[in-house]
Amino acid sequence: METTLVTGATGAQGGAVARLLLDRGHPVRALTRDPESPAAQRLRAAGAEIAHGDFDDPSSLKAALHGVGSVFAVTTPFGTDPDTETRQGIALVDAAHEVDHIVFTSASNADRGTGIPHFDSKQRIEEHLARGHVPWTVLGPAAFIDDKFGDWTLDGLRRGILGLPLPSDKPLHLVAVADIAAVAVLALEQPDRFTGRRLDLAGEALSPAGMAAALTEAIGTPIRHHRPPLEVVERHSADLAAMFRYFTEVGTDIDVPALHAELPEITWRRYADVVRTVPWADLL
Repeated sequence: METTLVTGATGAQGGAVARLLLDRGHPVRALTRDPESPAAQRLRAAGAEIAHGDFDDPSSLKAALHGVGSVFAVTTPFGTDPDTETRQGIALVDAAHEVDHIVFTSASNADRGTGIPHFDSKQRIEEHLARGHVPWTVLGPAAFIDDKFGDWTLDGLRRGILGLPLPSDKPLHLVAVADIAAVAVLALEQPDRFTGRRLDLAGEALSPAGMAAALTEAIGTPIRHHRPPLEVVERHSADLAAMFRYFTEVGTDIDVPALHAELPEITWRRYADVVRTVPWADLL
């Protein structure tokens, strides 16, 4: 059984993919800049081979890719910038020229010139990947359910507020990281089924009012939606402000029923399913 190199293995998507591959008996080589980090140590304990690698160090990528059959690739502009993300993603694609299959996670609608910096950076990587000769699959996850409970969100929830810069009745496509991982592993296991395809992923479309109702039930205290002005968001991040402006004015158009019918193997968790599993008593 061929080894899969998983990039971003100590992050949310990469970590979920690595763990699921290991659970299904696949050899995994986890790429990380810090092999001694707690997340890397947990992957090693779970059975992954840990490889040091840096997207800006071609020799480290070449060493990490030696002998692998496929790659799960995820990139991020956060902590860097979109141009750096594009450069690093292209470097990984170029270094992986001898593998049998690359599964790259991008973002929903990122292939459409959204004007969102961290979507457009992924579009450039997608285009470079498509111009190459390595068989590829691109996954375009919708907004993550799982990353909506950071410190900023928790502070609001303690005051009974879900702060989300969207109209209360505007549906937002959402997906759980576990379901992204499940589709990615399915694509890695069944390359003939997925090669040359781009799939936008969502478990459902839910409005902020619907999210607040689900949180009210899960937490046991009333939660209401508050829409912060985009100007406030822009002071924190022009990139995120552009994303929420796009979600408000254009939105994503994933055909959720068709997607779920095509991929019945996937659980497709909903927002309410995920928030019910959060240990709110410990967090709030």
